[in-house]
Amino acid sequence: MAYWVGIDVGGTTSTVAVGDDSRRATHVSAQFETRSTEGPAAVIEAVAAAVNAGVAESGGTLADVTSVCISTPGPATLDGLLLKTPNLDPALWDRFPIRGALEEALQKQQPGIPVHYIGDGQAAVLGEYAVRTGKLQWPHAAEVSADESLQSIFMVIVGTGLGGGEVRDGRVVRGIEGRAGHVGHILLPEYAFRHPHDRTLQVGNALSTAESAVSLTGLTHQLGYRLTLDEWRDHPLAAAPGTVRDKAKKLRELAAEGDPLAQQLFDDQAKALGIALLSVNYLGDFDLLVIGGGVADLAPPVRDRYRQLAEESYRTYALDGFRNLDKFEFSICGDEAPVAGALEHAYVATRE
Repeated sequence: MAYWVGIDVGGTTSTVAVGDDSRRATHVSAQFETRSTEGPAAVIEAVAAAVNAGVAESGGTLADVTSVCISTPGPATLDGLLLKTPNLDPALWDRFPIRGALEEALQKQQPGIPVHYIGDGQAAVLGEYAVRTGKLQWPHAAEVSADESLQSIFMVIVGTGLGGGEVRDGRVVRGIEGRAGHVGHILLPEYAFRHPHDRTLQVGNALSTAESAVSLTGLTHQLGYRLTLDEWRDHPLAAAPGTVRDKAKKLRELAAEGDPLAQQLFDDQAKALGIALLSVNYLGDFDLLVIGGGVADLAPPVRDRYRQLAEESYRTYALDGFRNLDKFEFSICGDEAPVAGALEHAYVATRE
């Protein structure tokens, strides 16, 4: 039996998936600690160990592995040279050739194993596409009928930041230098923000970006300001212990309980996301627009409201020819979309 391996490395946790020659995922690991603060050597060691364990659980050894693909947060080059990636300490990781380092580590155990690279936003959309079209059998995906006619998807990943990726004509779009999909750095109009203060969060080298409105980082910035307003000065979060970021992490639970401040913040985020996705669709004219990341795990009523508000915002500002949007959809792969995409890219890279 031949096996393929996909790896998703994050700033905090990582995941490994193994697939067989029928394109069925035979093993998806639990998230394990990335150990990124210990530096590259520790991460490569942990990932290589997880690859060995996953292949063994599937019934094979490294000698049976045809191809491996690793995904990480960007920016990075096409060949997996990291470029001051925000989720990884630049002092340890800037200019680190993570693809080459993992390939060297695995080839010390089994010569000839090729390792490929893909950015995590690109991996996420590729995984979503592969599962939705039935190209990849994924054990934990929400039930959906395979749609072989699907040719193009853009997916946003709402997390600490805002990532994204595109599949076009059945192929992931990587760009000339591997940088495609950085939707978080699209600039938004003033009316995408409730308060002038909300526009002052700098992301990268710009203000008023999509990521400054649609991300945990954005929520933290907005929450800190709103708790100083008379309207919310007596809100329980104002007197709660912890940092503003700690408090922002409670907003999902509070929104599920109907808390008005939490609901307002998620409503604003949804409306801003609708505007960002309109800009994306003006350029791409996609079959499907998908929302992934943490907001996909909101309580069902909150999630439904979020989607509806994003769609209403999209339609409000859309040109007539773009108002025929059916709906946005949430990811069916959830947090596992990037590792599913890394596995799919391992299959694809074998053929190229």
